[in-house]
Amino acid sequence: MRFTSEQRLDNGVLEREFTLGEIPGILWTPASAPTPLILLGHPPLGLRKMYPRLVDRARHSAAEGFATATIELPGSGDRPRLPAAEQARADLRRAMEAGEPVSDEIVDALLLPLVDKAVPEWQAALDALLSLPEIGGPVGYSGGVISIGVRLAVVEPRIVAAGFFAGSFVPRATFEEARQVTIPLHVLLQWDDEGNDRQAALDLFDAFGSKEKSLNANMGGHTGVPQSAADAAVQFFTRHLK
Repeated sequence: MRFTSEQRLDNGVLEREFTLGEIPGILWTPASAPTPLILLGHPPLGLRKMYPRLVDRARHSAAEGFATATIELPGSGDRPRLPAAEQARADLRRAMEAGEPVSDEIVDALLLPLVDKAVPEWQAALDALLSLPEIGGPVGYSGGVISIGVRLAVVEPRIVAAGFFAGSFVPRATFEEARQVTIPLHVLLQWDDEGNDRQAALDLFDAFGSKEKSLNANMGGHTGVPQSAADAAVQFFTRHLK
């Protein structure tokens, strides 16, 4: 891990950009140290586009004493494109514009290669982050892509709690992996999310094997998450990471 820039935000949070090999990322740390860490998941739209939402989540978490970090997903931002995923994305657009159902084959082609590449990168980032003196653990995962979060919850024992955003398509294999998830879960669902298959999100929640799992469902579209839902997510992590 190599830090490439740093700035102090107006609320005292230290923001540092880094690279991990060829992977860009951002780390936000509050003044108190060492602190628990929350990994901020996000859709594959690029860190630059997602930055305003990510830094808002980081500030909110820092106010409660959490460090947060994120990395650029494979095929996003300035990273090399993934040809198979680009083709699947084009097939997805065509199906949606034609009003046709999105097939399992398209969803699998779009997301499974991304999950296979992204999860080891998240684990490598976690190795580097936990070596820093200001990061003390334990670790949580917050956000999407939900299929990435599910895989991490299964294979990464250092993640002890997860808050998932139910706002993306779900591959068939993710439902099977969900049965192996046992850590505490907090799932956020926007009921009228125009890009979300609500029934698939409910079926996935039902599939999770965790004894402690909660579903926070709110009216509104993808970007209409109320502040109360964000507050509930932070309270969830406060219970399980502190």
